[in-house]
Amino acid sequence: MIDREMSASFPLLILLSLYLCCPSIAVRKVPHLEEQERPTWNLFDTSNYGKLQLDNGLALTPQMGWNSWNFFACNINEKVIKETADALVSTGLANLGYIYVNIDDCWSSPLRNVKGDLNPEPRTFPSGIKALADYVHDKGLKLGIYSDAGAFTCQVRPGSLFHENRDANLFASWGVDYLKYDNCYNLGIKPEKRYPPMRDALNLTGHTIFYSLCEWGVDDPALWAGKVGNSWRTTDDINDSWESMTSIADLNDKWASYAGPGGWNDPDMLEVGNGGMTYQEYRAHFSIWALMKAPLLIGCDVRSITSETLEILSNEEVIAVNQDPLGVQGRKVSTEGEDGCRQIWAGPLSADRLVVALWNRCPEATTITVKWELLGIDPTIAFTVRDLWKHKDLSGNVGVFSAQIDSHDCHMYIFTPQTADHSMVM
Repeated sequence: MIDREMSASFPLLILLSLYLCCPSIAVRKVPHLEEQERPTWNLFDTSNYGKLQLDNGLALTPQMGWNSWNFFACNINEKVIKETADALVSTGLANLGYIYVNIDDCWSSPLRNVKGDLNPEPRTFPSGIKALADYVHDKGLKLGIYSDAGAFTCQVRPGSLFHENRDANLFASWGVDYLKYDNCYNLGIKPEKRYPPMRDALNLTGHTIFYSLCEWGVDDPALWAGKVGNSWRTTDDINDSWESMTSIADLNDKWASYAGPGGWNDPDMLEVGNGGMTYQEYRAHFSIWALMKAPLLIGCDVRSITSETLEILSNEEVIAVNQDPLGVQGRKVSTEGEDGCRQIWAGPLSADRLVVALWNRCPEATTITVKWELLGIDPTIAFTVRDLWKHKDLSGNVGVFSAQIDSHDCHMYIFTPQTADHSMVM
């Protein structure tokens, strides 16, 4: 992801005065990396989430769509947003579930207007957000917008802290369907205090708006955000590199038992197609995000999408794992080899099925073997194995399954029991 640098155009005197009075203001904080004591591992554990905790009827499955930041950063305008909506429809991605068209930072003017309202930047959004929302809705899609639980956004546009009701009503009047709510210039106020007021303000509008908390995992939002938002960032920003993607997957994994219908862990947007990783690495990225029930928010320029990128993002079988109605986040269940580079990730699906990902993070090709006991299931059960990238069924397997995996690639399978007359769980 492109770094969010401070905009030099905003009066520095205001920023300086804020820092002097509030020295704990942050632009980005490093998320907590300390390992907490975890309960005994259980692939089927869903004890820490409650269905529809926010209870606004949204996020029964993880959100899917597109966000402007990873590719465009501040170089956005209404033409880009309209053309992206067009491309989501023409490529077939919209029909697969990618329905949110989310505008990130830099859509607003540097100052509120005389009424105290946020104002779209007239040079880049001359028609206004309401007209843009109407255009997107006419395509059968939904429009998302961005603000910040601080004095300013990360690009130093007006934030919504202490303006929650005014801004929520404005968003609702425009027909906005999604709010990404960032964490910059937060005046040192704890996120547990800053994020609920916008939840309440959105609910009071009477207009249904998906509430996405972008708190960067600083105060472990999985522990408290289930009653506040429909998703919550568990990590700092992703960037288009193997190192960033893998480290973020590992950080997000620790919170698996807290995700579920109504509220999801968010390890940040997809980088698939932005050019910094190989085909195999992007395929692994998409596979693991789908298995982790992460939001699938495309971050590339859909208007010029390559056939290779479209192949990854449009894999219906992998998308179905992400959107499975059981809503249990898959997790890392085994690591072997140097630096734990031979990895097995897995999770339960509806209809007594399992999703299993064999992820080779080693520098060379290797064989990865999964045993039924490792998954906590009865070793005598025979499974039919479906390869989700080759789109074909493999022969039945009992007790063990192995595959040769290229370096940095990930193979993804669905295991379906051949007998349904007894429980899989040991």
